[in-house]
Amino acid sequence: MSSPNTAIAAVTFIQRTLLFGAFVTAMSSPGIAMAQATTDPDLDVITLEELEPVPEAGATNNISADSSVRPLPIEEVRLFAEALEAIRTAYVSDIDDKTLIDYAIRGMLAGLDPHSAYLSSDDYDNLQESTEGEFGGLGIEIGEEDGYIKVITPVDDTPAARAGVMPGDLIVEINGRPVREMLINDAVELLRGEPGSQVDITLMRDTESEPIDLTLTREVISANSVRHRMLEPGFAYIRIAQFRTNTGIAVVNALEEIKASDGTLNGLVLDLRNNPGGVLQASVQVVDAFVSSGQIVYTEGRVGDSEGDYFADVDDPSDGVPMVVLINTGSASAAEIVAGALQDMGRAVIMGTRSFGKGSVQSVLPLNNERALKLTTSLYFTPSGRSIQAQGIEPDIVVDEALVTRRMPRRGVYSERDLEGHLPNATDAQSTSDGPTPITSTEQIVVSDYQLNEALTLLKGWHIMASGRQRRQSDE
Repeated sequence: MSSPNTAIAAVTFIQRTLLFGAFVTAMSSPGIAMAQATTDPDLDVITLEELEPVPEAGATNNISADSSVRPLPIEEVRLFAEALEAIRTAYVSDIDDKTLIDYAIRGMLAGLDPHSAYLSSDDYDNLQESTEGEFGGLGIEIGEEDGYIKVITPVDDTPAARAGVMPGDLIVEINGRPVREMLINDAVELLRGEPGSQVDITLMRDTESEPIDLTLTREVISANSVRHRMLEPGFAYIRIAQFRTNTGIAVVNALEEIKASDGTLNGLVLDLRNNPGGVLQASVQVVDAFVSSGQIVYTEGRVGDSEGDYFADVDDPSDGVPMVVLINTGSASAAEIVAGALQDMGRAVIMGTRSFGKGSVQSVLPLNNERALKLTTSLYFTPSGRSIQAQGIEPDIVVDEALVTRRMPRRGVYSERDLEGHLPNATDAQSTSDGPTPITSTEQIVVSDYQLNEALTLLKGWHIMASGRQRRQSDE
């Protein structure tokens, strides 16, 4: 039986808790807006998704109070208060109440799922930096698995990517400190820092028998997320490294530049491999750049304002060009929304390997003192009603990553061209093309990126077949 002092302390804490509960209820009521939907495409922080759908431009979104929410269970609150008082009284070191409450809130969120978390004021600032601006880091998206920190994917052209960090790697030490059972946000704090400073990490990889030790130099991680180029005349490539607030506009601009510079566009590869996700609204805008109608994605949750539908506008900046979308196990969250929508609409062929399988949406609920809760509030579904949570997007054509090497010519094998004094081919002088020079040659693509080569081959095959049909129809 608890002592009178403990009982009094428990009652006092219950009163405080009930007041806190009233604050939470008030915060959830209409008129108190939540933070903008943001995923963290970021880098050294786990994925966050947009808070909730925006039905119309300028609309204000709130999470309304749910009349079915149960009152606080007094017995459980009393148990918690007694545990708190026991820690305050008997723990070997003196700990202030604020720290204990912080630990308790962190524990509640960490026990729910890998993506819910308690954000300190610094964590909150980091979130805003990662979705809107620049920060010093390594360029990796991380999650939690079996108590370790797991690399979901490195971001293109960042210290982590250049050092060879791979999706699925487990980070076991940061600066010599074991990360077993470390909270995600604490790992983020260790990985981030001033640009130019160094951090030591130790990785475990399935294909390696020994740990991998790396020393990485932090850099400013910028918000630029879209790159594009021509693979061959008539065939374009757009790479989205992550989904930030301006990604949708950047994709539309890339399409306009491609069409202006190359004229005829016969096929497009959209590369979402190792894309950790990002802002939900940006993924909707990207899909909208390739379709002119239809539902793109919808969300379902317990509270009404966490449910919503997203639909395409009437414009299609891509003009219906044939598409292949590349995905792999590092494609997560907002990247899976894009792949799933284009697959369900029959707008693109999905090629590669099964995606990551993050189908949940996290909302950022601001608290007092510049802190916030990042809470899983809904699941998203593709237009056909599929949930990809823990399942991922299955590609239409499975193409594993492969290492392609050039075959060396056999000695003693010659052709007419090797004979001294051979007659030249009359068309040799006319072999140059008046079209734009591809930034990457087909041979380079075959050797360096097998999946991209297969996507390009498929698009070229479609174009040949379509051209043949048009010729036959014109002859009839």
